[in-house]
Formats: sequence, C-alpha cells, structure tokens
Amino acid sequence: MNTDQFWYKKRVFITGHTGFKGAWFVTWLSSLGAIVKGYSLPPIGINNLFDIACAGENCENTFNDIRDYSALNSSLTAFQPEIIFHMAAQPLVLASYKNPIETYQVNVMGTANLLDAIRHYGSCKAIINITTDKCYENNGSHSPYSETDPMGGYDPYSSSKGCSELITSAYRQSFLNDLGVGVATARSGNVIGGGDWADNRLIPDILKSIDNGTPVIIRNPHAVRPWQHVLAPLSGYMTLAERLWSNPSLYSGGWNFGPNEQDAKPVGWLVDKLVEMFPNATWELEAKAKAKAKAHEAPFLNLDISKAKTELDWSPTWGLETTLEKISGWHSSWRSGKNMKVRCLDEIKQFMKSNTEK
Repeated sequence: MNTDQFWYKKRVFITGHTGFKGAWFVTWLSSLGAIVKGYSLPPIGINNLFDIACAGENCENTFNDIRDYSALNSSLTAFQPEIIFHMAAQPLVLASYKNPIETYQVNVMGTANLLDAIRHYGSCKAIINITTDKCYENNGSHSPYSETDPMGGYDPYSSSKGCSELITSAYRQSFLNDLGVGVATARSGNVIGGGDWADNRLIPDILKSIDNGTPVIIRNPHAVRPWQHVLAPLSGYMTLAERLWSNPSLYSGGWNFGPNEQDAKPVGWLVDKLVEMFPNATWELEAKAKAKAKAHEAPFLNLDISKAKTELDWSPTWGLETTLEKISGWHSSWRSGKNMKVRCLDEIKQFMKSNTEK
C-alpha cells in the first residue's frame, strides 16, 4: 500500500463510522492525514470503541440514519467526498430474525440511498460498499467462496447483504460507470479485535463472560469461520480504494478480504486459545434444546482471497494467534485504565510495520 502518501488530504466519507470497524478506520485514516467525515447513528452503549478511543476527535461527525435520504444527500453534498466507504448496516444475524424489515430497510435501502445520492454530483472518484462473507449462497460446501459465486443468504441479514451487492452492481453498470466512478464491494471474514462490545458476537461474549467471572456459553464449537484481525480487511479496503482511484474500470467489482486458509478455525479452537490467556476462564456448551431455538448457522464458511492476492498484491498480515494476542493485550490495557486512543494508534503502527516487512 502507498498509504503514507496517497491518503494525505484525501476527502473520505465513511458511513457507519461509530461502529467497531468504523472507529478503527477513522483512527487509521486520520492518522495518515485524510480529511474524514462520518455519517452514522450515535455510538451505542457505555463501552464502545468510538468513545473509548476518542475517534470522534479525528473527523467531522454527522449523527443520522442512513435511511434518511434527504439528510444523507445534504451531508454528502456539503462535504464533497472523493472516496466513500459504506459500512452503515444492521450487522447481526440474530437481530435480523427479530427485526427483518428493519434489517432490509437499513441494509438494502440504505445502500440504494447512498448510491443514488452519489450519482447526482461529480466529486466522488471511488466508492466501496463493505458487505460480508455471508452474502454468498451457502450450499454447505467446504470450499472457500470466490467472487464469482452466486449471492444468497439463509437468514434476513445474509440475504440483505446479498441484495446490497446486487444493488451496487446495478448502480455501477447503470449510472456510475458512465460518471467515471470506481465502484467495488468488499467481503471480509469474521472480523475480530480489541474494542468490540457488540451483542451476540463470539469475542465480545467471551470477554464479557471472563470479566464477569462466568463460564463462556458456546452454541456451536465445531462451526468453522474465517477469523481475522480488524486491521486486515481495512488494509484491503484502502488498497482497493487506491487502485480504484487510478483505474476505476479495471478494479470495480467484488473482492474478498479474508484470512489465509489455515486461519479458518472452529469456534471451539478459538475459545480454547482465548481462555488460555485469561486465568480461571472456562467455557461450556449451550443446552441443545435452547440452541435449537437459535438462528441457522452454517457449519463452514471461508473465503477464497486469491484474486486480492494476485491483482491487488494484498495478503493478510497477522495470523490468528497473533490476532488473539493483540485482543488479549488490548482488553487488558482497557481493564487497566490505559489511554486507548494511544493503544489503537500503536497497534495500527505495529500492523503497518508488519505489512511492510512481510
């Protein structure tokens, strides 16, 4: 990546910037000299990375709903971004079962609102819609999904992200190609890292149980997922944006940013590793009767990242064991009352140094 030079003074608009990934992204981009504006709902909960890392100090903030087309359009028009990252979403599978209509409104119409607003002015040169590895039609295969596999989704969340992919493709071909805007979608794996307190996510659930001194309850220890540190896909999005800037027609389309194949591990393996890092931590299996009432979970999920490796010269930097060590260290620093903005910036510097050395 040519990040030190490329991002300086670039005008970058990020939707969903108050979330876990968004807070890390704002912190990173602003440290490189980018002029960042975020558009999102306010951060949720007392413990949230956006506030703890003081990410809001690094950007201009608009707190509003992606479903509000007028407010979104006004925010874009006033800022005139050159690069846009769309991360605003209802991001949880279980929440999509409870509120499917809201999930589709946010994930589908929110995407349409953004893309439609972009086509009415000319400052934007690149947009990346951040979706998910769950956007693919999961056929039960143990083969990694590649960018040419069909969109799908068993649950409302996954299918809404498949719809978001299709909408992006339609707007790219119908409108944005003619305007010279590079338009891509990015599908990452199960993103983990310090500062994630979201409900119904494995790492936050584990850390909350450890902090509370209660056993970690696991639904499906045999489910295999593509785990990766949050900075890994963010580095992929940045690399892709740089390429879209220079050659929009060549790099527009869908891209996978997952871990190396050996880091697709069962849930139980991940839990055992984290439990080893914290004294007196234990875990137990959720009762089968209760587990059956939960949402559908695919037994295997992984991404084929050969396209990004070959065409973007991108590859994962930190393996899973290093990632878990970073999470443990970040959480211990937070529990000790350390300055977490400094901790995040230090971790970003470590990642960038590792990236240049690989």
